[in-house]
Amino acid sequence: MASPRRSKGRVLAIDLTAPRKPMATARRVSLFSRSVSVRLSPLSPALLATVTSQLSEGAIDDDRYCGSTMLTIDLAALSDRVSDRADVGTAQRLAGLVPDDSMTRAQARAIAIDEAQRIAGCPLRAPNVDVRARAVDGRVHVDLNIEADRRTT
Repeated sequence: MASPRRSKGRVLAIDLTAPRKPMATARRVSLFSRSVSVRLSPLSPALLATVTSQLSEGAIDDDRYCGSTMLTIDLAALSDRVSDRADVGTAQRLAGLVPDDSMTRAQARAIAIDEAQRIAGCPLRAPNVDVRARAVDGRVHVDLNIEADRRTT
């Protein structure tokens, strides 16, 4: 397809009568398939911790604790320290990567356990923490749902 000609940002004309070049035939192929991967940088957990606010709730019933902690990461607060834009696209990418990143997940898990023990008022054992994240505008909400048993020794 012929491309439009531009002059100072305006489209002038599309030449539909220009002859098309035939497709080139591949004579050799590569042995390798290439891909681009995106993952959180090693400094991400430390940076994210500096701009995170948290809200926790939960209760202990019999000897079982159930609760949740929501971490809110405001990307605009990071704009002076990171080169990525503090926009919806970055928030969506971050929300997609946080649950699968082992360092960030471990940090979030530690926060959830500390908050659960603070609310329960006692040590907990065998905590199970579910980590989920979602983007809302230029922020990322990380939901940490935790269940654990009261430590009885």
